[in-house]
Amino acid sequence: MTYSQVIAHLQSLKNQKNIKGMARFGITGNHLLGISIPVLRQLARKLGKDQSLSLKLWDSGFHEAQILASFVGDPAQVTNTQMEKWVKVFDSWDVCDQCCGNLFDRTDMAYTKALVWSQRKREFEKRAGFVMMAEMAVHDKEAKDKVFLSFLPVIRREAWDERNFVKKAVNWALRQIGKRNRALNRAAILEARRIQKQGTPSAFWITRDALRELMDPRIQRKWR
Repeated sequence: MTYSQVIAHLQSLKNQKNIKGMARFGITGNHLLGISIPVLRQLARKLGKDQSLSLKLWDSGFHEAQILASFVGDPAQVTNTQMEKWVKVFDSWDVCDQCCGNLFDRTDMAYTKALVWSQRKREFEKRAGFVMMAEMAVHDKEAKDKVFLSFLPVIRREAWDERNFVKKAVNWALRQIGKRNRALNRAAILEARRIQKQGTPSAFWITRDALRELMDPRIQRKWR
């Protein structure tokens, strides 16, 4: 399918009822089509990896086209310029998470971007840094523990941020790192205890939820 055909197909799938439903989850805007992720994934499988198409879909401005762009993009061809261009216009948590989890965390720049973006001021740019940490913990099976141990002080450093989409991503990163293996589980629990001592509402929320999951007997039994 050509770019024009893909856009026409996406527009034909527009679902106003789904658009209203997305608003309940904080996803709003003028370029929504209301297409579900499973439908986009199915279309992506038909299209295959196509970096040129990915870049064009992103530039279309359509919400779902940008998510589709993350599915069909080729991590080996992603450049620093592209990553910075995209992250600067993230305006919703789902586009942010899909781009980081489907494409960016599979690039050679994933580790660096996780650290750099975690220091950004804009909510979704900063969220992207911690989503990268969480997604790498799940997807990068070859990464050494030291990679994730280096993320823990960064998580502690930013645990003060009260913004909803930041603190949720900080919590997500902490939990995913702590579920990777026994050693990281222990390290994440110790880090959560340190974060608790900050005494902020955000730190309390992040650690209460994380500790409940990381210390769950079902998680602990995995490594016994």
